[in-house]
Amino acid sequence: MTPVASIEAYHAGFPAEVQARLQLVRETIRREAPLSGECISYGIPTFQLQGNLVHYAAYDKHLGFYPGSSGMAAFSDRLAQFKQGKGSVQFPHDQPIPLELIAEIVRYRMQENEEKARVRKSKKKG
Repeated sequence: MTPVASIEAYHAGFPAEVQARLQLVRETIRREAPLSGECISYGIPTFQLQGNLVHYAAYDKHLGFYPGSSGMAAFSDRLAQFKQGKGSVQFPHDQPIPLELIAEIVRYRMQENEEKARVRKSKKKG
């Protein structure tokens, strides 16, 4: 895939039904993390809030969701039904997207990033 400059351009590179699924994931993340920034990082849509929050991407047969290894570990029991990598999970196109689970993972990652930022800030003061 050719590098893209925006999330809109990324989404536009896929068939309409995949674009709709990508948009659902994007809207879910935005709703849970309204203060986060959006960009393309590693060639895929990325949300940032005091560091990388989550990434997502589309493939032929699934959507990839990347909450990092800590996000995966915290929700391992609920993600067990899906194919996984170290910091990623695959949601097949022939199944509904678990949007509430994605929302919970985003909330978890926001808390995690906020805590890391507090620790960094306190170390700078001390």
